[in-house]
Amino acid sequence: MSNDFYTSSILPYAAIIIKICRAYTNTQQDFEDYYQEVCLQIWKSRNNFQARSEWSTWVYRLSLNVSMTLLKKQKNKRQRIASDKLPSDISEEPRVFIDDSLEQLYAAIRQLSQVDRGVILLYLEEKTYQEIADIIGTNPNNIGVRIKRIKVRLKKILDGKIN
Repeated sequence: MSNDFYTSSILPYAAIIIKICRAYTNTQQDFEDYYQEVCLQIWKSRNNFQARSEWSTWVYRLSLNVSMTLLKKQKNKRQRIASDKLPSDISEEPRVFIDDSLEQLYAAIRQLSQVDRGVILLYLEEKTYQEIADIIGTNPNNIGVRIKRIKVRLKKILDGKIN
C-alpha cells in the first residue's frame, strides 16, 4: 500500500475505522487485526469505487462489511473450540481508549447486533439518517426507528437491566 494512498484516502477516515473495528472486537490484538484488514481491503478495492456515493460513505460501508465478515468468521472458529469456556484473554477489553465511561459505552455497543452496532456508530459520528441509510443500505425512516430502539436498548444495558 503506498504512503500517498494511505495518507490521502484512509488516514482522514481513521477515526471512524477505529471506532467500527473497536465495536466489533474484544481484544487489542483483534482490534489491530481488524484495522489492518479494513485498510488492506480499502486499498485492494479502491479500483471498484464507482463514485455513486461519497468516498467516505464507501469507506464506512466497506469498514462495516469487513468487520462483520471477520466477526462471523471468528464466531464460526470459536464454535469449533471443544471447551465451552473461552480463554480469559479473549474477553478482555481493548485499551484503545482510556476513558472508563467510553469503555462502558463500547462494552454496551458490543452487545448489540452487528447491524445495530454500525448504525449507532455512524449516528455517534453525527451522520444524517440519509447518510446512514446509504451506508447500511436501507431508508432514512428505518434508520430513525432503529436509532430510537438502539438508544433504549443501550440505556437498559448501561443501567444494568440487560446483560
